[in-house]
Amino acid sequence: MSVKFKVVSKKNPQDLVAPVKFYASAVGFGKTNLDKLAKMISIQCTVTEADCYAVLVSLETNIISELEEGRIVKLGRLGNFQVGLSSEGMPTEEGVTSHAIVNNRIRFRPGERLRDFLQTVKYEKLP
Repeated sequence: MSVKFKVVSKKNPQDLVAPVKFYASAVGFGKTNLDKLAKMISIQCTVTEADCYAVLVSLETNIISELEEGRIVKLGRLGNFQVGLSSEGMPTEEGVTSHAIVNNRIRFRPGERLRDFLQTVKYEKLP
C-alpha cells in the first residue's frame, strides 16, 4: 500500500508576479467513521460492534472533558491531545486577556508507531 499524491500549482501570496510553483498534495480516498472503526475493531476481538462504538463515543466525550480542564490527554501508544492557541501580541502583560486569543486548535502528537509509519510510508504519484 502507498499514500497517493497529486501535483498542485500554487502562487506565492506575498509575490503575485513570481512564477507558479508545483507541490505534492496527498489525496484521500474515502473516509472511515466511528461506525466503521467500531465494526473493524469488533471483528478483531471479542467485543461487540455496539460495545466498541459506545467506547469510542465515550472516549471522545472524555477527551473533551479533560481538555476543558486544561489537561494533556495521553493515549499511550496512540499519542497525546492538547489544546493550543494563538494570540495577538500586546505591549504589556496586563493587556493579554482572553480577548487577545485569535485562534485555537486541538494539537495531536502521534505516538511512536504512528511516527514510524510516516518514516516508512511509500508514496505514489497519480497520473
